[in-house]
Amino acid sequence: MTDLLRIEDLHVSFATDAGAAPAVKGVSLSVAPGEVLALVGESGSGKTVTAKSVLGLLPDTANARGRVLLGDGTAGPAEDVLTASPARLRALRGTHAAMVFQEPSTALNPVFTIGWQLTEGLRAHGHGGRKAARRALAVEWLDKVGIPDPATRVDHYPHQLSGGQKQRAVIAMALALGTRLLVADEPTTALDVTVQAEILELLHRCRADLGTAVLLISHNMGVVADLADRVAVMSDGEIVEQAPVRDLFAAPGHPYTRRLLAAVPVFGDPGRPQASPPREEPPVVRASSLVVDYPGRLGKKGFRAVDGVSFDIAPGEVLGLVGESGSGKTTIGRAVAGLTPTTGGQLEVFGRRLTNLRRPRGRSGHIGYVFQDPAASFNPLLTVADSIAEPLIAHRRELGARAIRAEAEALLESVHLPRAYAARYPHELSGGQRQRAALARALALRPALLIADEPTSALDVSVQAKVLDLFTELQRELGFAALFISHDLAVIEQVAERVVVLHGGRISALGATAEVLSNPQDDYTRRLVAALPVPDPVRQSRRRDRALVIPGAADGSGIIDGSAAHGGPDVPDPFDALGKGVTRP
Repeated sequence: MTDLLRIEDLHVSFATDAGAAPAVKGVSLSVAPGEVLALVGESGSGKTVTAKSVLGLLPDTANARGRVLLGDGTAGPAEDVLTASPARLRALRGTHAAMVFQEPSTALNPVFTIGWQLTEGLRAHGHGGRKAARRALAVEWLDKVGIPDPATRVDHYPHQLSGGQKQRAVIAMALALGTRLLVADEPTTALDVTVQAEILELLHRCRADLGTAVLLISHNMGVVADLADRVAVMSDGEIVEQAPVRDLFAAPGHPYTRRLLAAVPVFGDPGRPQASPPREEPPVVRASSLVVDYPGRLGKKGFRAVDGVSFDIAPGEVLGLVGESGSGKTTIGRAVAGLTPTTGGQLEVFGRRLTNLRRPRGRSGHIGYVFQDPAASFNPLLTVADSIAEPLIAHRRELGARAIRAEAEALLESVHLPRAYAARYPHELSGGQRQRAALARALALRPALLIADEPTSALDVSVQAKVLDLFTELQRELGFAALFISHDLAVIEQVAERVVVLHGGRISALGATAEVLSNPQDDYTRRLVAALPVPDPVRQSRRRDRALVIPGAADGSGIIDGSAAHGGPDVPDPFDALGKGVTRP
């Protein structure tokens, strides 16, 4: 079979003040029609640069050589993207290959409706006939990718769609042009596990029903195990290993691949933290029937984000908070930190009542906060040391400038960053390094409570493992309590003693992590666990073969979730109990 995409000896470098900086070094790979090839590796390994070269999307500062051939000869000879004219590139994009970006919110134009953007692509490539016919085709494709009520949603703007719906719309725009190759760059990274499962199911359908090939860039090994036929592993701009997905997971040949797979958190790991016995000390946080409302604007009805939630956090305990996007996780974290006012119920933090305040109060020195996106939470005009020093300047006024600087450098070392990084700016650090610096800032005042909001969601598996190990190490050393917010159940299982499962602002489950996640008693927690892809192609394939329809999918599409896998004849699998009480379609 002739390949649909063939990359031959690709080299890409970027012009800098210090000279050419190589990003891709002699990469060669191919994708056959209907095949899914996963490209994996750490941040900075060259995955995205390789993917962008397929569609000629490299910036002007890039110098590329080699060949990137699109086409399998069925509609004319294969064409080299690197030598194609701008006009020819515009024709190739969409019809021969299309890109699905990591963050659909930035890929869609916020001032145009979804329907306009879809039909504009059809018009530009001469598809769909008249305006009414193009609109009908847009509605048809929105329906095919599982967007509910497509005849209405076609006139919605991007901000009116959920994250999963926006990603579906982007995929519809690509498929409507008849593209045979999807280049999907981290298409599920910003999505919670249930929406991620729906997008993966959609990509499976694209391959099965339309014969679409996929070049998948991902750091989520569960996603790779679920979707890929073959895997290419990149490190420092080079392909270090290529193999069929089952062979690579079963017997990785390169030391880098072995390290990468070893860093993946595995759901159902028997080494999970055990719930501590009840403590006699008063809880650090106590919430009772907590309610948080967001008022409406311009006469619109307000929104209840948290509805009657009750929990507590004991001194030194790590409580996990999980749920889909919009379930109220971040709102609870901000309320505990005094950053969002509460509406009803009771909330006490360190014995101080925070409910019914007219306005939120900023966090005190007893609370540290690690925000989800460190790139956005750091002031880009301040050095790393200056950012870490801000809490010390605000709360430790007895310290002089020299002492504060020394403490900031010591904090950097405590999170395994060299003191020399103190003079760097946030953009000069990698994602994992920024998250470590954010952890250092949060711990600057030795808080008794740390709130960590999705601290590893945007990190690749090896960096995520280092950040989680660091969090565990510092928590044991300093003994702080923590509210750890995440949509990754494997991460929560690794760090949290107890877990709260939120759904629609209410608690669906609460208890010891091992009990709640290994033997879920409510349908919503079952669906969350079932939606988590397992980083094992054999187990994940069995789960997909026994897929169940569980009503109430996050996007309202009722998409199929995988569940109830077998770990083998002698290996108990935590997914085995998930199908109980759920009806097959």
